[in-house]
Amino acid sequence: MLRPLKRQLPRISETERAALEAGTVWLDGEIFRGRPDFERILSEPYPTLVEQEQAFLDGPVQEVCRMVNPWRVRRERALPPRVWEFLKTNGFFGLRIPRRFGGLAFSNLGTSAVFGKLVSRCAYLSTVVLIPNSVGPAELLLEYGTREQKDYFLPRLALGEDIPCFALTEPGAGSDAAALTSQGVLFRHRGGKLMLRLSWNKRYITLAPLATLLGLAFRLQDPDRLLGGDEDLGITCALVPTRTPGVEIGNHHDPMGLAFPNGPTSGRDVEIPLDAVIGGREGIGRGWRMLMEALSGGRAISLPAQAAAGAKWTARVAGSYSVVRQQFGISIGRFEGVQEPLARIAGQAYLLEAARVFVCGAVDRGQRPSVISALIKYNSTEMVRNIVADGMDILGGAAICHGPHNLLAEAHIGAPIGITVEGANILTRTLIVFGQGALRCHPFLRRELEALEAGNSKGFRRALFGHGRYLAANLLRSAVLTLSRGRFARSPVPGPTAHYYRRLSWASARFAVLADLVLLAYGAQLKRRGRLSGRFADALSWIFLGIAALRRFEAEGRKEKDLPLVEWAAETALAKVQEAFTGIHRAIDRPFLKGWARWILGPWARFAPLGHGPSDELGRRVAATLGTDGKRRDRLTDGLFLEGLGIERLENAFRRTQEIQEILQRISQASREGQLPPGDPPSLLNEAVAGSVITPEEADALLAAGAARRAALEVDVFRPEEYRHGRDPVPPPQTPDEAELDFAELHLL
Repeated sequence: MLRPLKRQLPRISETERAALEAGTVWLDGEIFRGRPDFERILSEPYPTLVEQEQAFLDGPVQEVCRMVNPWRVRRERALPPRVWEFLKTNGFFGLRIPRRFGGLAFSNLGTSAVFGKLVSRCAYLSTVVLIPNSVGPAELLLEYGTREQKDYFLPRLALGEDIPCFALTEPGAGSDAAALTSQGVLFRHRGGKLMLRLSWNKRYITLAPLATLLGLAFRLQDPDRLLGGDEDLGITCALVPTRTPGVEIGNHHDPMGLAFPNGPTSGRDVEIPLDAVIGGREGIGRGWRMLMEALSGGRAISLPAQAAAGAKWTARVAGSYSVVRQQFGISIGRFEGVQEPLARIAGQAYLLEAARVFVCGAVDRGQRPSVISALIKYNSTEMVRNIVADGMDILGGAAICHGPHNLLAEAHIGAPIGITVEGANILTRTLIVFGQGALRCHPFLRRELEALEAGNSKGFRRALFGHGRYLAANLLRSAVLTLSRGRFARSPVPGPTAHYYRRLSWASARFAVLADLVLLAYGAQLKRRGRLSGRFADALSWIFLGIAALRRFEAEGRKEKDLPLVEWAAETALAKVQEAFTGIHRAIDRPFLKGWARWILGPWARFAPLGHGPSDELGRRVAATLGTDGKRRDRLTDGLFLEGLGIERLENAFRRTQEIQEILQRISQASREGQLPPGDPPSLLNEAVAGSVITPEEADALLAAGAARRAALEVDVFRPEEYRHGRDPVPPPQTPDEAELDFAELHLL
């Protein structure tokens, strides 16, 4: 009876089993069940930075950002020695290491904030701090290391005495760990001590060119059965000092021309003691489980931190530029064609920051949400790539002329890098999020598979009957919510956001039913249906992101001025979920589901959609957030380093342009009323002062704003010799403060 069913359901490999057993189930489990518990979500503490973390951001982080010139780092492809020394002295390499080992013991939220502020200054700077505090060996040592390993290595890592990297990826093995060819062989040394002989060939390893300590993943063999067990001991992780004979390290890859240390490493017949295995003998064969545990939390912190900062940086730059840059006599931010990308930038910046903080809070409470970590990594890196592209469109020529004043080039060049690391986004979306999520989060599927594998007929029947009752209940609930368009769902809050909670409950109920039916219909074949699985991943992602945005709005005090941002985020999330469901309906081709999906679900979904997306008016209001100086703009772009050549000029021009708006309006009104002749306000400056419409000081402010605007719009220029040899450009024009503008000397803009 069980054998035919066993063939229909997906087989779970050992590496997949390790991934499934790693981490925890969090909000993803509630979404898979169709019942997110909003009251619990809103009752959980919302994370904030503690005093020590904020002081570190305002002190050492701010200071090291000032020490770094991003253009020179790009040109020289290195940080100055004094910056490295500052990072070591101030504990940047031990952000998450406990104080007893010399670290700072920051929360994940605090660590994430450090990564974000550093990347807003320089990608190289952020990367060399991120790796030791994320995918470096320290986290594995804290979780799995022996006491001796912790006591020796963690203080060295915290103080920067050892610079670590972790080597996993090979030319033939990336996401597929079973394809690892790096090999370790257990042997007995002449003195009787058990040793490992390692050979490997790794690539794409960040910090490898500079590392003194190599974390290495390999498959361990025991051909002489010295440990008394199997010959193949499985994937194992060990620590290899890079000075060990046989280790080859130091060469660089060139990722997109962006300066940061990344390169290959190889080793041939490298001998290390058995106690170099992370966790000692207990760690043998547990390497893949260790890595999956580390990634289940780490994916949620590092790259989302950089992506959120990139989104906020682009919002700040594009918003300011849209005010400063004028065409046909008005700021380009007033054009509807520019307001569309501005709204996307602002709305997604709000959304990404909401997700970053929400997930950091969960990890700091002890969660290791492997499915949520995967989806937030792939969504944040994809989203920031699109955000930066919108910013490039708004800045136009100013965005493509590279030089020390270019504010988006580094983000644009680096965006594809985040797509590929810590799990390539294509595979994460089409294989991991829904595939692992279904097995981890479904209340019955895992039990059914385990009963089948064990040949437990009774256990299988019990799980199957429970599954049937669960599916029937979800079908009924989904039908009721669909017919009522979500009105029968409960909202934990009153007011303007209440209907978003109801619609997200409705979306989750539909997701649960569709997921169940597709799992039953496709079984083991679903692994090969990447398009279908990817659309489920999209639906799950946007339900989660919508919830994160609502949670942020509540946590920040339901500020009325932020209402357009949360509405834009929620409307976008619901429209994306609707788009994913439409794709699922079309992709289902099983005979007994195809007609129901295309001719019943599809038309009804078009008649009663979850959402239509933000309206044009809502988009206009959201775009205005970036063009208005004030607390709302500052909240949206909080946590950035806003010093440096290009950003200071742009911020100065933005501020001055804002300050003169009332003066310009007075001149325009006087012109309309006949007090001044017709013309643009800048051309009427002399007449306006003579007619007492404005004061000489106000005329000075207009002149200063015009000069500041022109300076901010300049791009870098290289003389032929400088251009050929990659040197600094021609010195830019003076800023208004340097030029000491005065109305008595400059009569017209």
